[in-house]
This record gives sequence, structure tokens and C-alpha cells, in this order.
Amino acid sequence: MHEMDISKGGVLERGCVYIVPLLEHLSLRHRTSAMGNPKSSTGRLDIFTRLITDHGTEFDQVREQYKGPLYAEVSPRTFSVLVRKGSRLNQIRIRRGKPPSTDEDMRRLQQEHQVVGSTISEDEICNGVPVSVDVRGEESGGLIGYKAKNHAGLIDIEKIRHYDVLDYWEPVYAPHRGGLILDPADFYILASRDPVKVPPTHAAEMIAYDTLVGEFRVHYAGFFDPGFGHPDAGSEGAKAVLEVRSFEVPFVIEHGQVVGRLTYERLTAQPNRLYGQGVKSSYQSQGIALSKHFKPFEMRFKLPRQHRG
Repeated sequence: MHEMDISKGGVLERGCVYIVPLLEHLSLRHRTSAMGNPKSSTGRLDIFTRLITDHGTEFDQVREQYKGPLYAEVSPRTFSVLVRKGSRLNQIRIRRGKPPSTDEDMRRLQQEHQVVGSTISEDEICNGVPVSVDVRGEESGGLIGYKAKNHAGLIDIEKIRHYDVLDYWEPVYAPHRGGLILDPADFYILASRDPVKVPPTHAAEMIAYDTLVGEFRVHYAGFFDPGFGHPDAGSEGAKAVLEVRSFEVPFVIEHGQVVGRLTYERLTAQPNRLYGQGVKSSYQSQGIALSKHFKPFEMRFKLPRQHRG
């Protein structure tokens, strides 16, 4: 291993692994622990990051009463990225005690708030509220997502709405019949079939990888903030964007197939400002959304033959 200086800017190459000391330290109190995750924009660029502590035994977990520095393991999988001192790739959530999160709690939330769509039955809620995938694109002219180009240019993490989508991504449209075949060499951005809501009193987390639903990973950045997709934050609904990568073998994913589960945790207090409230949030009320580094994409609708010309 060798050292490199990224204080004024440094390129993290795709396919390489880096350990980066973070600017922040933690000093947690009694009964207080923490958990790390990539930011949404980080996950949507297929940058795999894990939080590390001194003498830790698990990634992304900060033990109770930890006092010390933080580090990030960073591995760009698809695009090489330019970072510098102050670039933000990770986020952290502080927990006090062990907040309960039972299936009964999830069923009550679904009944009161319809946190995931409106057609989920109580029997389907087990180890979280199920989230299924959209591969029909009925609300988006057939567009169901994007597939990353394996040989594309460098992305500067600090540049917002700067890059042209088609230089880095191929639009993915609904298959004529059957499901979408995931190639293990490719990275996909897809969306949930149903809108997702997070009440102001809760935060949510998506289970990143569950072998019971298939040999693929559906989410890198698993945090959903209070008010995401909720009317109290001015949203008319938001889809869960899924960062999808199949493991080792091709995998067929069907419309409406369960690809993950959301667990909700009650907050110690309702926040003064909900997610996206009063600011131009990049992902509130989102549909199929790439990271904030890309310019808005004009959908090219596929018209039936009799309507062309």
C-alpha cells in the first residue's frame, strides 16, 4: 500500500480500494452507538464505501461509547471519481439505546400512513415492509432505469448538474415481455413499483442484501430521512431508487418482485425540518433519479408505429 495526498484533489480509480481518514471524530456517550452508510449520491455512482473505526469488528457499526477517529473504505466500481478534502461520501446516524422495530410496528405504520404503496397486506410484512421493483415503466413512457457504461469519463464529486446522462448511462426500457435480465458485469439504476413514505416521527433503512430475494444487491445507501415522500414535507410521493448489481450470474427480475425490505425506527423527537422541506432537495418527490451530478434527462418516448411521422 502507498499513501496519496487528496487535500487539493485526487482521483480514486475504478476497481481500486482506498482507506481515507475522515475529518470527523466521534465521542459517544453511554447507551449511544452509531451506524454509517454511503450518501444517496455516492450509491448512485456505484461507489462502494464502508465506515471503519479503530479496533472495530464490523463495517459501518460504531460501538457504544466509542471515542476516536473515523475512516472510510472507498472503492469506485464503475466510474473513477475526483475527490478532495471536504468531499462527503458517507453519512452517519446516531442511535440511543436499541430502538424496537417489530413487524407489528411496521403493520401499524402501513395501516396509518401507507408507507409503501397501498396494496400490501399485513401478511406480507415480515422483517420489514416489502419493496418491489418496476420493470414496466407505465408512468414514464416505458423508461424503467439506466445501465452504467463501463468505460466512461471521470466524475468530479463536487460538480452538480454538470454531466450529460448519455455520456455515462444507457437508458433501459421495459422489456417487450417477461422480466429484465441483469448482467453481473453491469450496474443498474431502477425504481420501486410503489411510492415510499417516511412519517416525520420515523426514519427508515433498507436491508441491503437478502439472499432470500435473490443473488443481487439492491441498495448501497440505505437511509431514508424523516419526511421522505411524505405530504408534510411537501411531497406528492417518491419512489425508492434501487442501485442494483447481480452477483456472478445473470438474474431475471420480474415486475412487482420483492427486492428489499424497509424497517422503520422511531426518532427521539420530531425534527424541526423534514427532508427536502424548504430547500431544493435532489431526491424528494423523485421518480427514476440518477445522482445529482447529472443534468436532467429528456425521456425519449417510444411511440407506436401508427403514430410516428
